[in-house]
Amino acid sequence: MNTLSKLIFLLLLMSAAACTDLDLVPQDRADPNTILSDEENYEPFLARLYAGLAITGQLGPGCDPCAPDISSIDEGFGNYLRQFFQLQEFPTETSVIGWDDGSIRDLHEQSWTSNNEFVRAMYYRIFFQVSQANEFLRETTQDKLTERGIRESFWSVVDGFRAEARFLRALSYWHAIDFFGDVIFYTEEDEIGSEPPVERSRADVFQFIVDELAAIESIIPAPSAQEYGRVDKAAVWMLQAKLFQNAQVYVGRDLNAEAITALEKVLDTENYQLEETYQNLFLTDNNLSAEMIWTIPFDGDNTQGFGGMTYLTHAPVGGAMDPADFGINGGWGGIRTTPEMVDLFPGGANSADSRALFFTEGQNLEIGEDVDIFENGYGLPKFRNVSSEGVPGVDGRYADTDFPVFRLGDAYLMYAESVVRGGGGSRDRAVQLVNALLERAYGSSAQNITDADLTLPFILEERGRELYFECHRRTDRIRFGEFSNNGVWSWKGGTPAGSTTEAFRDLYPIPASELLANPNLSQNTGY
Repeated sequence: MNTLSKLIFLLLLMSAAACTDLDLVPQDRADPNTILSDEENYEPFLARLYAGLAITGQLGPGCDPCAPDISSIDEGFGNYLRQFFQLQEFPTETSVIGWDDGSIRDLHEQSWTSNNEFVRAMYYRIFFQVSQANEFLRETTQDKLTERGIRESFWSVVDGFRAEARFLRALSYWHAIDFFGDVIFYTEEDEIGSEPPVERSRADVFQFIVDELAAIESIIPAPSAQEYGRVDKAAVWMLQAKLFQNAQVYVGRDLNAEAITALEKVLDTENYQLEETYQNLFLTDNNLSAEMIWTIPFDGDNTQGFGGMTYLTHAPVGGAMDPADFGINGGWGGIRTTPEMVDLFPGGANSADSRALFFTEGQNLEIGEDVDIFENGYGLPKFRNVSSEGVPGVDGRYADTDFPVFRLGDAYLMYAESVVRGGGGSRDRAVQLVNALLERAYGSSAQNITDADLTLPFILEERGRELYFECHRRTDRIRFGEFSNNGVWSWKGGTPAGSTTEAFRDLYPIPASELLANPNLSQNTGY
């Protein structure tokens, strides 16, 4: 076992001890003081926190035996990004899936229960990440560095690593309150193996995240001054803006002015610019795009697994699609879209809008009675394992395409929305930013809007056209009041024509297993 493997195994063991019943798989113990006496091991320790968003365990696909991060679900299913996508996109009009894996269809039908294994996996993934970040912070204090004889000149480097760990923890806590509302809360200050974590209100955790981001903003490197795939100040500003823009939902406060302040920092830098061709944002060389603010990197050689971008490049391919056109060795024939998503685009699947990446050959527009038939519903293969030059990824089984967590096009629409919601800023600038996206989409200014067109309904639709499959749609619809008891699309509510659902489904349930394990937890209303 090499040093990095020992470090990872140690981290997993300590993470498991910090939670209540997160179905974590215990690993071999290693002495942290031995490993972390070597300065070279601190960055790999941090890298494992980032890797938790992309990989599922220590040995990868085809392992026997395996070493998954979480149990109770197939390792390929248990990937952070895969679950995040499913919980953000499946309950909306953007996507349905034809598989019959467990309770997967309950997500689109908005009929999930507290025993839904995919909701449970997302919950475990979130708090696995929180636990890892806590352990990193616990093991990198100045007292620990002094105890291990780490030279003082290296302390500032570790301080930077700690700021990144705090960001990643803040990100997962944001996902926690967005999905679940009131959640368990614990930090590096909580003793391992003590009482089960207490429940904190959504408002309390929201404020913790806001305070953490403010505290690390001055420490995190400047925009584009960081190694690719690691967070910089612009990523901090984007996460701040996301929190502030959704504050009315989270804490009942209008913080659109604060969102604009954060977004103007992003917009006023000269480090980012729109990608000329929309499709290029979702190909294997998207790491070269100046539009990307922060991504989750994937690599066909080094981040192999059946979640993440492998899932997002394979699952939407099937029917008459030639897998070779998408750089993969075979389509999985699962994800399609609804006719309501097609209708977002003027002209439908034949829209002049270049973002309408529908595949229609051999596909039916309507899903009808048979969700399980891939040909029911148009294909929407947005992410592809080929480059902008048409070169396939290094391995047709696993994707080389990176996932855009934050990109400039989103910032443009966020700014426009907060302006319309009365947060200040400039309406002229908002219109200009939206028109920049439309000019890219149509290749001309023919579809540009005027000030009178800049309304909240337009922005919700435009976010659907620009950002589908990028894990924003559920949160967007909830913010606009168009998720559960408003808005209808095919198979929502469990019927082909669709129906509204109960308002309590704006939150997911706390997993039943967690309620049994931790008496401090309470279930969300309606479950």
